[in-house]
Amino acid sequence: MAKAREGRTDIAVAIVALAAEAAELETRVTALRKELVDVDRHMTAVSAALDRLSPA
Repeated sequence: MAKAREGRTDIAVAIVALAAEAAELETRVTALRKELVDVDRHMTAVSAALDRLSPA
C-alpha cells in the first residue's frame, strides 16, 4: 500500500514539474515569435533599402 501511495506521489510530482516546464516553454515560444517578427521587419527594411540602391 505504501508503494502504491509513493508511486502516485512520484507521478504527481512529475506532472507538476512537466506542467511548470511546459509553461516556461510556452513563454519562451511567445518571446521567440516576437523576436522573429522583429527580424522579419528588419529584413524587409534592409531589402527595401538595397532595392533603392540598385540601378533600375
